[in-house]
Amino acid sequence: MTGTTNSTVPTGSTANRTVYRTCPLCEATCGLEITVGPGEQVVRIRGDRDDVFSHGFICPKGSTLKQLHEDPDRLRRPLVRRNGEHVEVSWEEAWDAVAAGLGRVIERHGRGALAVYGGNPGAHNLGSMLYNSVVYRSMGSHNKFSASTVDQIPKHVAGGYMFGTPQSIPVPDIDHTDYLVLLGANPYESNGSLCTAPDFPGRIQGVRARGGKVVTIDPRRTKTADNSDQWIAVKPGTDGLLLAAVLNVLFTEGLARPEARLAQITDGIDDLRAAVETHTPESVEHATGVSASVIRTLAREIAAAPTAAVYGRIGVNAVEFGTLNAWLIDAINMVTGNLDRRGGAMFTTPATGSATTRGQAGKGKGFTIGRGHSRVSKKPEAMGEYPVAVLAEEITTPGEGQVRGFICLSGNPVMSTPHAKQLDAALDSLEFMVSVDIYLNETSRHADVILPAPTALQKEHYDVGLYAYAVRNVANFSERVFPLEDGQPDEWEILVKLGAILQGLDATTEPQVIDDAMLRQSIGAAVATAGSPVHGRDADEIFDILSADGRSGPARQIDLMLQTGPYGAGFGANPGGLSLQVLLDNPHGVDLGALEPRLPEAMRTTDGRINLAPPLFLAEMERLAGKKHEMENAGVLLVGRRDLKSNNSWMHNLRILTKGSLSCTLHVHPDDAAGLGVATGSVVRVTSRVGSVDVTAEVTDSVRPGVVSLPHGWGHNVPGTRMAVAAEKAGVNSNILTDDRTLDPLSGNAALNAIPVTLQAL
Repeated sequence: MTGTTNSTVPTGSTANRTVYRTCPLCEATCGLEITVGPGEQVVRIRGDRDDVFSHGFICPKGSTLKQLHEDPDRLRRPLVRRNGEHVEVSWEEAWDAVAAGLGRVIERHGRGALAVYGGNPGAHNLGSMLYNSVVYRSMGSHNKFSASTVDQIPKHVAGGYMFGTPQSIPVPDIDHTDYLVLLGANPYESNGSLCTAPDFPGRIQGVRARGGKVVTIDPRRTKTADNSDQWIAVKPGTDGLLLAAVLNVLFTEGLARPEARLAQITDGIDDLRAAVETHTPESVEHATGVSASVIRTLAREIAAAPTAAVYGRIGVNAVEFGTLNAWLIDAINMVTGNLDRRGGAMFTTPATGSATTRGQAGKGKGFTIGRGHSRVSKKPEAMGEYPVAVLAEEITTPGEGQVRGFICLSGNPVMSTPHAKQLDAALDSLEFMVSVDIYLNETSRHADVILPAPTALQKEHYDVGLYAYAVRNVANFSERVFPLEDGQPDEWEILVKLGAILQGLDATTEPQVIDDAMLRQSIGAAVATAGSPVHGRDADEIFDILSADGRSGPARQIDLMLQTGPYGAGFGANPGGLSLQVLLDNPHGVDLGALEPRLPEAMRTTDGRINLAPPLFLAEMERLAGKKHEMENAGVLLVGRRDLKSNNSWMHNLRILTKGSLSCTLHVHPDDAAGLGVATGSVVRVTSRVGSVDVTAEVTDSVRPGVVSLPHGWGHNVPGTRMAVAAEKAGVNSNILTDDRTLDPLSGNAALNAIPVTLQAL
C-alpha cells in the first residue's frame, strides 16, 4: 500500500501545488484533484482520475468548493445578536455569550429545557461525525432531533429489527447485478443515498451494458427513469401496496426461493406470506395506478433474473409508511434469494468498523424503538432521538420540560422540516439559541450566537458514515487544502467547547484536554474488548503512538478506528494492515475489494436470526390495508424533487449553481394544467392543511396526472438572512405545505411526499 502523497509547497512559492481530497458535499465520496496557485487560491478542481472509487467522476457541485470557500456571504467570525441585529465579535466574546445564555436556561428551567438538532451536512463532516456526540452527551437532556427524521431513519429502523442494528442496511451490489429496481430514488440527479456509489449514473449504465435491466418506480419520470429500461409511474405514497403485491406474486406463484443458508437462520417467512395474502396485484392496481399485469411481470422478472437488487430511497422513506416500505424491499431481496449474495443486496465491511463488525459475531443486543416518548404528543424515540416534526410543539407548549434553549448543529430545519412556518415562529420564542453554521440563513437568523465552522477546504476528511454504505469497500483520508486562519477553531474544537460549557466547565477550557480524555476512553474500550487486535495492550503506549506526530482531534480517532478495524494494522499486530499513515501514503484511496457475503457473522439480533416478520411491521401491514380506500380516492398529491446542481438549501448562494432559469417551479401534468386553465409561466396557489404558497407552474408530462412536484430547499425570501445570491432567486419553501401531523409511526419520519393539496390558478 504505497503511493504518491499530496504535494505541498512553501508559502511564497511560485509553483502550483496539487491536493487530492474526497468531495464532502454528498454521499458519492468522489475524489477531487485540486490545483492551488502560488497565491494560495484554488485554480482548478476536477475529478481525480486515479481515485480508486470514483475514477475521475465529478458532478457540478464538486467543482464549486472554491466558490463556497470564497463566498463573501460565508461567515468567518462569530455573530452575536445585539438589539435585534447580528454583529461580528471575537471568539472569546462569542464563547462568553454561549456560556451565559446556556447557563441562564439551565439555571431557570433545568437541563430538560435544552434541545439539539443535527443537520444533514454533519454526516459529511469528519468533525461532526466524531464530536457531535460530545454535545449530545453533555446536554443532559433527551431532546435530541436531527435531519434523519426527514430522510433516512425508516431504513435504520427496518434494518435494526430485521438484522439487529440500525446500521444493518444492505446496499445494492450495483456493479454486479443483472436486474436493478429503483424506488423513489433519482441518482442521476442526487447520486446515491445510503448507498455510496460515485458515478451512480455510470454504474446504472453498466448494468444495461452487461445485458441487465433497470426499472425505476416513481411518480415522476425523472432523469433516472429516462435512462432506465422501464418507468413504472406509481401513485405517491402507495409503494407499500405495490411491494406487498410483488411479494404476493412471489409466494403464490412459487417464486419465493430464499437462499438455503439464510432460510436456516430466518424466522417469519410464513407470517410474511400470510401478511401479503390479500394484496393481489388486482386488489392494488386502482390505489397504486399500476396495472396488475405490470406488477406480475415485475415480480416474475426479479425472481427470474440471475441476480437482482431492489433499492428504495427517500421517495419511499419520506412517506407515511416509510419503515414498512424499507422492510418490504429487504423482504423481497430476501425471499428471492438476493440478500447477502453477489449482485444482490449486500452488507459492507467498512475500514473503520461498524456495529456489524464489533462485538460478538452473529449475535448482539438487538434493536427496539420507544425507549422514551416526546413530552407533548408522545411520539416514540428511535435511535435516541425524537421526530423533528414535534420540535415546534416542544418549544411552544408550556409545562415542565418545555424547550427554552436550542442548539442547532449545521442544519436549517426551518427549510427542511414539516410545517415550516410553525417552526420558524417557535424558534423566535426561545430564550436562547446557538447555531453552528457558515451562513446567516433562515434558521440561524434566530440564533443569539452563531459559531462558523471552517469550510470543507480547511478540514481533514474521512467518510466514517458514508463508507458504511459503500458499494465497494474503500478507504480514503483527506488532508486540509488550506490551513485554519489565526485564532480560527476547527469544527471539532467548536463542538468540544460547546460540550465543555454544557458540562459546566469554564469557557476557557482548552478543547485539547477533552479530546485527550475522549481518545483515552476510546483506547480503553479497545484494549478491554475481547477479539480486538489491541486486546490487553497498554493503553498509554497506544495513546503515545497516536499522538507522536503532534496530531489531535479527528485524525487520532480515525487512526485508532482504522488500526482496530477489520483491515487494521493493530499497532504492529498486522504489519500489512491499514492505518492513517497508509492512507496518507495513498492520497487516491485504498481499494479493499468488492462486497462479500457477511451473514450470519454480521447479525446482531439477540438470537442471531433474521427477523423477517417483526410484529410491529405486521401491524403496519394491517394499517396499510385500512388506508387503501383512501389511497384509491386521493386527489392531487404533492411530491418533492432534486436538482443535480442543488444540495438541500445551503448551496443556493453560489451563482455558478443558480445560473439559468429558476429551478423552483411547480411541475404540473398537461391534463391537470388544462383543467386549471394554466400554462407554463402561470402562477398557481398550492394549499395543504397547514399552509399555502404561490409558485410558477411548469407544464410537463414528467409527472403522472394528479401529481404536482416542488423541489426541496428553496424559499430564500426571509428577512434577516445574509445570502444575497439565494435571495435573487428565492423560490418557495415546499415545507410550508408539508404536514407535521403526518408521520411514519414506527420511525417518526416526516411525510414529505404524497401531501394532499388543492390548486388554484391566479
